Amino acid sequence: MKGPPLPAEIIAILSAFAPVMRVTTWLKAEILLIGAFLCQGPRRISSILRVLGKSNERRFEKYHRVLNRDKGSCALCAKILLGLWVALLPADFPIIIAVDETLERRKGKMIKAKGCYRDAVRSTERRVVKCFGLKWICMALIIPLPWNERPWALPFLTVLAPSKAANERRNREQRTVVDWTVVMLRLVSRWLRKSWILVGDGAYACIELGHHCRKHGVTLISILRRDVNLYEFPEPPRPGKRGRKSTKGKPIAKLKDMAKDAGQNWTESGITGYGGKKKSIKYLTGVNLWYKAGEVPLPVRWVLVIDPDNPERPEAFFSTDTEMSPEQIVEHFVLRWNIEVTFEKSRAHMGIETQRQWSDKAIGRTTPVLMGLYSLACVIAKEMSQTMKLNAEVTAWYNKEGQATFSDVIAFVRRSIWAAKFFLNSKSTDKSIKLPRQELDFLINQLVMAA
Repeated sequence: MKGPPLPAEIIAILSAFAPVMRVTTWLKAEILLIGAFLCQGPRRISSILRVLGKSNERRFEKYHRVLNRDKGSCALCAKILLGLWVALLPADFPIIIAVDETLERRKGKMIKAKGCYRDAVRSTERRVVKCFGLKWICMALIIPLPWNERPWALPFLTVLAPSKAANERRNREQRTVVDWTVVMLRLVSRWLRKSWILVGDGAYACIELGHHCRKHGVTLISILRRDVNLYEFPEPPRPGKRGRKSTKGKPIAKLKDMAKDAGQNWTESGITGYGGKKKSIKYLTGVNLWYKAGEVPLPVRWVLVIDPDNPERPEAFFSTDTEMSPEQIVEHFVLRWNIEVTFEKSRAHMGIETQRQWSDKAIGRTTPVLMGLYSLACVIAKEMSQTMKLNAEVTAWYNKEGQATFSDVIAFVRRSIWAAKFFLNSKSTDKSIKLPRQELDFLINQLVMAA
């Protein structure tokens, strides 16, 4: 059981995950990881074995067991992957983690955790499209990379959220997206043991989640409804006054009304928008208590923003860190959009939604592994880019202006693996390279083979 020769950088990075599982399991898992990098199209075990030249492997079922039977911890792998990236963060860049859910379209009676959800990719403001699939909640670290001006969101922890019907069939308590996020929040806080920032869309604008974040030293940044109930802080109780102390003061005006009030003292400022582009905005800000019946009031700094290019659509954001500046709140929230790019690229290049497992354990492992491979490819590319140049592939119809994309990253990693296999013994000064007929036939077969 032996995989292809690998560059030293890939061996060093993959070896960090070896202690998570038994030696025999790791030898199989390492082969699957390398094959998953080399595959183009569906990431199935059969495709991986074929691309590695193991089509005649008699005991091919042992590779399926890595996902559906062998012991291993995805949580420990996520911890290691997060540690690799945190160590590479620039000293002046905060730890920002984006959280969002994505839908993996799956059908079949054997897919027990599936449900019917709104498909955010296919839906529009006027038309809602629903489909069956699996809901995954993903946390991704925001990190700047040398080959792109836009910071990337690199997933490290992905959790399956079974549907309500699936939990009822198994007599399990239903957990909402916020409930799962709290579990992930506690786990990541225990790993990092330092302050960090959690950024999410409107689904994570929750008072309960905000209190959990404050308890664990985490700053929550999200979008805020413009009709939310905000209150002043309560006045100190008068001496000798009896009864329960007030938890909130007087209500302030609704944010939607402030946006229409031309008499407000708007502040003009510049921020760094998506893709590193500078943008001018106008904003109002304040520190108040966010209150909802049945919840303990949550102190937040809110920011009401108007884009001069689109003044008809004001937006509101909040942070549980009341000392954070309004510009920082808006800039950190803008970084959340990078996780949407990650979801799209992982479908296009890492084979998300192409797997066909029916085993519950295999289903629960495959998508988190493929998401982790997206990040792992970037780790490998960053290490190898110190000694080799990562080129952005350009065409006459697509000028990337020197900004590499994930297609360039995965091609960079694939090329290094193929080069280590076929050109290891070739001299760097040779003008021509001779390949044995068997190896040449293998490469040609990989080009012409149907997915």
